[in-house]
Amino acid sequence: MPMGRPKAELVLSEDEQTQLAGMVRSRSIPAALVMRARLVLAAAAGEPNSEIAERLQLTRATVGKWRARFLERRINGLYDELRPGKPRTIDDERVAELIKTTLHTKPADGSTHWSVRAVAAETSISPTSVHRYFKLLGLQPHRSETFKLSTDAFFIEKLRDVVGLYLNPPENALVLCVDEKSQCQALVSNAVSS
Repeated sequence: MPMGRPKAELVLSEDEQTQLAGMVRSRSIPAALVMRARLVLAAAAGEPNSEIAERLQLTRATVGKWRARFLERRINGLYDELRPGKPRTIDDERVAELIKTTLHTKPADGSTHWSVRAVAAETSISPTSVHRYFKLLGLQPHRSETFKLSTDAFFIEKLRDVVGLYLNPPENALVLCVDEKSQCQALVSNAVSS
């Protein structure tokens, strides 16, 4: 008879059983996730934590942790939580300044458009960071024939909302990007000139 505290019964729905079995068979998901799926399937089959730990070469504490996470959050609980990285050194106001400089002003040296280095010098943000923000925000001031200045007074706020969705999406959300005029672009590039 197993010793220790009684464990909460772990019962799987048919859908969860199918998903977990698929995860165990998958060759494309991380090994740690496969291990957690095996652990949950064993726990659902009634195997004690100590036996699961021994068979999967884990500690009992690890088995208990993932079992509890599954009971609390089901399959979503098996995925790693986001970990905090290095804190941001460039705040929203400085990013807004970078965007305003790029979109609404011209370089003082008489150039026709901003370069990464010129914006970096103007805003006191490193060229690497300016390049990263240009790429993240889709800013291409060097492409003058396709680059359009936004005249929207709320551009920065709207941009912050959209970029925030990409950088920190809500849990269980799907973020899609749709080009409003993709048909026009396709027609222009496919047009036959005579």
